[in-house]
Amino acid sequence: MEYAITLPKNQKEMTIRELLEKEWLVPRKVRHFLRTRKNVRKNGEFVMFHEHCRAGDIITLVIEPTDYVYQTVALGNKNKISVLYEDEHLIVVNKPTGVKTHPNQPQEIDTLLNDLAAYLAVKNQRPYVVHRLDKETSGAILFAKNPLVLPILGRLLEQKSIYRRYQAVVAGNLDHDLTITKKIGRDRHDRRKRIVDERNGQTAITHITVHHGGKKSQVYCQLETGRTHQIRVHLKSIGHPIIGDPLYGSIKAPRLMLHASEMHIEHPFSKEKLIITATPGLW
Repeated sequence: MEYAITLPKNQKEMTIRELLEKEWLVPRKVRHFLRTRKNVRKNGEFVMFHEHCRAGDIITLVIEPTDYVYQTVALGNKNKISVLYEDEHLIVVNKPTGVKTHPNQPQEIDTLLNDLAAYLAVKNQRPYVVHRLDKETSGAILFAKNPLVLPILGRLLEQKSIYRRYQAVVAGNLDHDLTITKKIGRDRHDRRKRIVDERNGQTAITHITVHHGGKKSQVYCQLETGRTHQIRVHLKSIGHPIIGDPLYGSIKAPRLMLHASEMHIEHPFSKEKLIITATPGLW
């Protein structure tokens, strides 16, 4: 595949080597192939790795099929995919409730990743998992469309540079905003579940903003960390479990009332600020 990327206006001047290694996180092996095969061009001309690039330059990379390893994914149903945003490098889709993000067994073909693989196969592209949502959670979820952008998106996630806001409906009257910082660990008695574990758990931070109180409160949740079941465990820990939660709640509903409603991300290459909303939400 050939990728032509125009360096953004705020791009600092640097060498091609620095761009590939430090900015774009291209693996050493792939950088070696790009250099020896002369598969890097600047403004249409072959360029050496010690040469400089700057804002406005068009950097073209030719990635051979064998440069990266790809795990084969069975094709699902492309018609189930609801696209919120898409370009050459990444795609954000609206995940339905009750659908797993990715398969855990080779024979599984009914996950979101399977359906997305079928959607992208028509374009001769492949999906790469960046993060996940619980099976019961709906809303915006981000995938890479090529291995070049995948590590950059991973770094943005680690640096907490991807803003994600969730809607939730919880039991009881939650009448004030708060931040929950309780550590989360595994439940030794149920492998499916997580618990608050201040001694052995991992750091977890969830910001809660009340949208509307009442017998069932509507709240927004923003994550600083991405622990498994973090929002669900944190809300239960303060006595306000999410409505319809089969693991942590007591009030039944047709679905888990948790929805990834909004995502903000700076595009890895263009540096454009993307604000993506997943509608309809819970209210």
